[in-house]
Formats: sequence, C-alpha cells, structure tokens
Amino acid sequence: MNNVEILLIDEEWQVTNQLQAALQSGGYRNVRISGADEGLKTAVLLRPDLILLDLGSKGGAGENGLQILMRIREWYRKPVIVVSSSSEEEDIVRALDEGANDYLVKPFRGGELFARIRSALRSTNMPQGDPLIQCRGLEIDLSSRTVKVNDEILKLTATQYDLLTLFGKNEGKTLTHQYLLREVWGPDYVEQTQYLRVFIAQLRKKIEKNADRPEYIITESGVGYRFVP
Repeated sequence: MNNVEILLIDEEWQVTNQLQAALQSGGYRNVRISGADEGLKTAVLLRPDLILLDLGSKGGAGENGLQILMRIREWYRKPVIVVSSSSEEEDIVRALDEGANDYLVKPFRGGELFARIRSALRSTNMPQGDPLIQCRGLEIDLSSRTVKVNDEILKLTATQYDLLTLFGKNEGKTLTHQYLLREVWGPDYVEQTQYLRVFIAQLRKKIEKNADRPEYIITESGVGYRFVP
C-alpha cells in the first residue's frame, strides 16, 4: 500500500465506484470520488497527489470537462490524467494542450492506468533544478549541455538538444505536436509538423538502439510524442 492521494472527478457513479475499487486493489488506498462541482472544492481542500478527471463531467454552471480542467489548472500543478470515451484526435489534443498530463480512452485496462499514474507521479517527483536527467543508459547533463548514451557522448545540434531536453523534463507526459513546435521553434511554427518529424527521426537515429522500434521517444498517433521513462 502507498500513501498517494488520488481524486476521481466523474458523474458516472457506477463506473467511478468500479474504478475506485480497481485503484484500491492496486495499492492506491487513499482514493476520493466526487462529482464536478464538489470535485473542485475537494481538490482545493485535499490537494491530492493526482487527479483523474472524466472529460464527460458536467458542472452545475454548465461547465464541461474541458472547462473544469482549465479551472483546475489555474492553481493545481500536480498531475491530471483525463479519461474519456472519446478517441477523437481533436479532443485528445485539446485536453493535453489545456494541461492534462495524459489522456486515456475508455475502456482501458487497470494495468495501463497504473502505468500512466506511476509515470505521471514520477515526472512530478523529479528534483526541481536537477542538472542531470538519466533514463536507462541515456544521460542529459543540463549544466554542460552534453548527452550520453551508455557513457558515449553524442553530437547533437542545438535544436536536437533543445528537443531532447524538453522531452527529458516532461518524462512520461504526452506532448502534442503544437506544444513541441511552439516550445522549440516558436509560435510561428506550430503548423510545421514536418519540421518535427524530421528532427524526431534524427534524434531516434542517435539515441535509440533501433530507430524503427524506438524505446525512448514513442509516437502517440495523431497527437504527439511521449518520452518513456
């Protein structure tokens, strides 16, 4: 059993109760469930370690799940994982752009949910300002701007380094195409997805054992990419 506090915000009580039971059987005993309006108040009082938000939730003022997410993100800095029955690319991208750490499409397996929760919590618990990012043989030294794979220094361009560092700082989080383009190239390039594909391919050739079967930078089809810890 662990002491992680999780808040479930969902209006479908039967589904939420099942999810709560699944989480508790997986060792997450401190799980609170709430509707949309109460959930916002509970989040302020409880300050949970992670929020699971159903995008179909409706607030009393007619707010939809996306608007609730935006309200939460006005002050809450810990992980928010959105769950939804919608697999539409537009819905996924919008939720991630508005601050969700991850997006799970219903129905999903318990093992997948647990893995996403562990990944989101790990990225939050990374020491702030730590100049060294390490992941399975890959090492990014922010102080010296050097990158190593199995202790071998790689030669990266400035843009390749900036892109890889952005992934490292957002370990486990799905980053949309638009977010990556805006952060690395600037707001004028948010539609230039070809830029991103080219640089992702270049990075994979340098850091992956097999660029065709990447282990570090995983494609989230139609949405973006995720750096797997």
